[in-house]
Amino acid sequence: MVRLRNGRCLTATSKRESPPKSSSKTKKKRKKIESPIPSIHSTIPKVKPESQTLMTKPSSRKKGNSPPQHWQEVHDLIQKMRMNRTADVDTMGCETFTETALPPHENRFRTLISAMLSSQTKDTVNAAAMDRLKKHGLTVENVLKTSQQDLEKLIYPVSFFKNKSKYIKAVCEQLKQDAEGKEFIDIPDTFQGLKSLPGVGPKMAHLVMTCAWERTEGICVDIHVHRISNRLGWVKTWNKASGNSRQQDPEKTREELEQWLPREHWATINPLLVGFGQTICTPLRPKCESCTVNQLCPSAFKAKI
Repeated sequence: MVRLRNGRCLTATSKRESPPKSSSKTKKKRKKIESPIPSIHSTIPKVKPESQTLMTKPSSRKKGNSPPQHWQEVHDLIQKMRMNRTADVDTMGCETFTETALPPHENRFRTLISAMLSSQTKDTVNAAAMDRLKKHGLTVENVLKTSQQDLEKLIYPVSFFKNKSKYIKAVCEQLKQDAEGKEFIDIPDTFQGLKSLPGVGPKMAHLVMTCAWERTEGICVDIHVHRISNRLGWVKTWNKASGNSRQQDPEKTREELEQWLPREHWATINPLLVGFGQTICTPLRPKCESCTVNQLCPSAFKAKI
């Protein structure tokens, strides 16, 4: 029993609901600021109403490494919507420029170049540039023989075509140097090896490992996967301070997805969500009315991402 200044007595019959576990340092700080005389509010236990607990958003992100609620159902519904495979990525993705008549190492080189050109470039534009390169002769030796100016003309109008032409030249020089004494020139067969190439970042390296070597070591997260994963509540990595896609950090999304998404989905989640983003969950004016996951999506009909 504690006697207050107004003369009333108050008995603390119940303890406050225990907060999430915190570090020992945090506990010490709390002891220092804790008042010796509890207020009326401190003696009233905070109990969350049952109805409020039941009405949490279906796809909200859980704490720790636990998967979001209903993620599997959402994933399967998106798969059904993508069964017809009518998106640009289905016919013009970086793995579609190979030819069975070519040696495997030449097909892998094509996949690498397509991935380098695809960054911040529409699949239709990328496909047209790849067609011109194939007609010109898309091999390491031929690219090295091609002038910088001619290479720029071949890949234009892909985004940052001047920088990309320089990176492609530098990659070919490195591949040729690394292949000294070998039977043929090939691309690196490891994630770190690919990432060490000029102009190749983690996203491209993961994509090429999956498409060229059929070995998946991580999730390829582009702006579609980054945006849709945040819309669905699978991750919380969207930079709300900027609407500019170039100021987003998809690597944060990759790290969070890999914490809970089963590994068997790592290779397929990219084309699944990219195609979904090209056809239904579009960047502007998403087609929520025709989306079969709108009842499970926390961003349905109010997408701000």
